Amino acid sequence: MKPPTATAQEKQVRIVNGKPIFYDPAPVKDAKKLLIGHLILHKPDKPIEGAVSLTTLWLFPKGKSHKNGDWRVTKPDTDNLQKLLKDCMTKCGFWKDDAQVVRETVEKRWSDEPTGIYIEITELEVKQDAK
Repeated sequence: MKPPTATAQEKQVRIVNGKPIFYDPAPVKDAKKLLIGHLILHKPDKPIEGAVSLTTLWLFPKGKSHKNGDWRVTKPDTDNLQKLLKDCMTKCGFWKDDAQVVRETVEKRWSDEPTGIYIEITELEVKQDAK
């Protein structure tokens, strides 16, 4: 799949009866649908309950001015990409809350083929007190 470039930071606000109403614009809704459609096929039988390490590699289709494997140093920012991804993973039932992600490694690169998002989830062991 071609990774979405819309992020959770793109929420919009409008005022209704003097109160702010936040909503996702169409590109963010489309990105959520795309991610959830792919993620739901890989969700675990039951949500992970403990601490999680999340490793993510975002491979975007390269243009003529980029080389395969080069770092993508343009927007969207990795933290904004990850926020949308983790929200979708929570919704799909990978874990109970994305606060369980205690360690993250994120890369974004340009790619000939394939493009997409590679995700590795590792359940972390509970550390026992040293005595």
